[in-house]
Amino acid sequence: MKVTVISGTARKQGRTRIVSSYIADAYQTDLIDLSENILPIFNGEEEQLLDDNIEKLRTTIKDSDAVVLVSPEYHSGMSGALKNAIDFLSHEQFSNKPVAILACAGGGKGGINALVNMRTVARGVYANVIPNQLVLDPIDIDTENRTVTQATEAKIKDLMEELFMYAKFKKA
Repeated sequence: MKVTVISGTARKQGRTRIVSSYIADAYQTDLIDLSENILPIFNGEEEQLLDDNIEKLRTTIKDSDAVVLVSPEYHSGMSGALKNAIDFLSHEQFSNKPVAILACAGGGKGGINALVNMRTVARGVYANVIPNQLVLDPIDIDTENRTVTQATEAKIKDLMEELFMYAKFKKA
C-alpha cells in the first residue's frame, strides 16, 4: 500500500516537520516536504502544471492509496503552503481517496480550526477524510531529539491504523 505524507509547512525546522518525518519513517511512507519542494503560488494557469515539483506532487498523490495531511495552525487555519499545494490538485488525484488530517498546534485550544479547514478543502477535491483526526501540542513533540513522545506514537498509530483500514476497504 502506498501512503504519502504532505508536510504542510514551509519552515525548515519545527514541530510539523518533525511529526511528518516521524510518520514517514515509522510507517515507510512517501514524504512531500513543502519546505524543500517549493511550489509556485497557484494562479490557475495551465503552464504551471509543467513545473517539475507540480508534476511530481500530482503524480505522487494520484498514485497513492492514502494521504496524510499535516499542518501547523496559522491564524485559525491550515498553512498557506499546504492550501497552495492542494490548489494544484483536484478530484483526479483525490477522488474517494482516504485522507488523514493532523494539526500541530501552539498549545491551549489551537489546532481544531486547522483540522476543520483541511477537512473542508479536502472535501472540495473529493477526498474521503477519515473520521479520526489529531491535534498535537508542543508537549507531544520532542523537539530536542526530533521525534514524538511515546504517548504521541500511540495516538499516531491509532490514526494510521484507521487510515489503512479505509485504504484497504477502498481497494477491495
